[in-house]
Amino acid sequence: MGDNRVVRPGRHSYNTRSARIRTILTPGGRHVAQKIKKTTKGPRCSDCKCSLPGIKHLKRSAYKNLKKRERTVSRAYGGSACGGCVRMRIVRAFLLEEQKAVKKLLAERASTKK
Repeated sequence: MGDNRVVRPGRHSYNTRSARIRTILTPGGRHVAQKIKKTTKGPRCSDCKCSLPGIKHLKRSAYKNLKKRERTVSRAYGGSACGGCVRMRIVRAFLLEEQKAVKKLLAERASTKK
């Protein structure tokens, strides 16, 4: 059984959130340290603060290198609001318009009765 100890890359000797490593076995049989990148929470819905499905969880600076179809979802409010919240907005707007139409109709009927 060989030696599985590794030397940490860089000058940071503690296993903190920013300096985590994974031990990798190379094809030559050596154990080397590979730095683990920190993961992000990813883009969130502007209304309910849930994670947006269909969009990668990357650092802000990495989004500029992606294609547009990977940065957004092809829907109204695609990269900023989830589908459920968009549906609620559409339904709310529709019901408000219906309510205005009903009020107008009732006012019209009341004026014809007098």
